[in-house]
Amino acid sequence: MFAQVQEEIDPPSNIKSIIFKGPTEDQFPVAQIGEPIYLEFDDILAIEQDYYYKIVHCDYDWTPSDLLKSQYLSGVDNQRIIDYENSYTTLQPYSNYRLTIPNENVRLKVSGNYLIEIYNSSYELQFSRRFVVYKDLVKVGGTIKRSRDFNFLNEKQVVQFNINAGNFQLVNPKKEVKVAIIQNYYWPTTLYNIKPQFTIGNELVYKYDQETSFFGGNEFLNFDTSDLRAPSAQISRIEIGDLYQHYLFSDDYRFDEPYTYFPDINGDFVVRTLQGTENSREAEYTNVHFSLPYDAILELDEVYIFGKYNNYALLEENKMTYNEDTGMMEAEIGFKQGFYNYKYVLKREGGIIDLNTVCGNFHFTENTYLILVYYRNFGDLYDSIIGVGSTNSRNISN
Repeated sequence: MFAQVQEEIDPPSNIKSIIFKGPTEDQFPVAQIGEPIYLEFDDILAIEQDYYYKIVHCDYDWTPSDLLKSQYLSGVDNQRIIDYENSYTTLQPYSNYRLTIPNENVRLKVSGNYLIEIYNSSYELQFSRRFVVYKDLVKVGGTIKRSRDFNFLNEKQVVQFNINAGNFQLVNPKKEVKVAIIQNYYWPTTLYNIKPQFTIGNELVYKYDQETSFFGGNEFLNFDTSDLRAPSAQISRIEIGDLYQHYLFSDDYRFDEPYTYFPDINGDFVVRTLQGTENSREAEYTNVHFSLPYDAILELDEVYIFGKYNNYALLEENKMTYNEDTGMMEAEIGFKQGFYNYKYVLKREGGIIDLNTVCGNFHFTENTYLILVYYRNFGDLYDSIIGVGSTNSRNISN
């Protein structure tokens, strides 16, 4: 009997704008034990439904760990989310829910991989999200290099790093220590199971080339609907019906264009409105219209609008359709007001996701890399996280 890997479950269509973060602004919760983690989401049915949360502790490979709930939680989960309010003067009504962990009912006792699951009152799982809790016991330093592989010289970035154990006793680091390297907080391309190349004293050194390389991709595209009525650099026109309709300028293919630096937030989004003071409850929902000229490189593959706004999911609602009259691939998606990053990705035969054919691949691209250091001593029941490092390709070197 194999334990099931805990994947992130996508929500039903009535749940929107899931914001999940730790103490930093990035929407990927990495927190030390005791630091707060924040979850917020909207239900556009706006009938003040009851939602409940559960917390699952997982091992390095995201299968549930052998710990009992009482070994990783103080208090009790499976509680109702009691902090919620309805939207205020918006065309699209919604209920906004908020949860902070730790709270008076529950706090986390150990480090490691975690999953939060949200259920409705019929006890049906609505969605789940991963988060990471660590203890700061070892130091992680990293740098980004250009690939030495001539085939990918201009396309790949290599993460080289070292783990300094300091006073933390490592007896058999090749067995006890595991790492995960995550690009832009996007789990599907994470690299696992990389052994230290060599050790110097109490320092583990990872100076690989191919083993720790990632495709650079390209900077994300963006749009900003913070001001409902003002067309911005990306918005060509605005119409008002039941909801605001924001039509973006048509996008281009960038795979054959030279790389241009264009600051982005690595796929993330920020909810904000200039029409009110409280972003959570006063931000409006608007329909944003995307278009991309059809090109032979798309073949008959499916094209999706891709970004953190829906946790990078490829769903029917963010899939583009071909418009015979305009020769364009088009999509219309509802977004809460704010600033959003997005790009176009392809789903090829066999479900393979092609991230970079439309937007291109450049070693110059600014990407953030997170390095998680897992530890499991002989006889331990679970994989703890003893250190976290972060490095950025802004300072890439040869």
